[in-house]
Amino acid sequence: MDHTNHVRLDTAELTPNILEGATIYGADDHKVGKVHHVHGIGPASAAIIDVGGFLGIGAKPVAVPLTDLQFMRDEDGDVHAVTSWTKDQLKQMPEHHH
Repeated sequence: MDHTNHVRLDTAELTPNILEGATIYGADDHKVGKVHHVHGIGPASAAIIDVGGFLGIGAKPVAVPLTDLQFMRDEDGDVHAVTSWTKDQLKQMPEHHH
């Protein structure tokens, strides 16, 4: 996916209502997961990303700092993010427990 024409979200848009459900694309530009929910408020907050699994079954939740994700909107207004993490790196992270 070419992200060059996508508009980055500003800080005020980094809210759970906007970010939850966003698709995350990894370093290789492949889908690595979806934002399940956002944990915390402000710069120290983290996105809990469901990684792996199939159709949401067997996915592993991992916490990634929001600062490691570049959230943007595509031409259709859909929110997604790009990260330098690969799917394999995310799968190796410890599982997030609520």
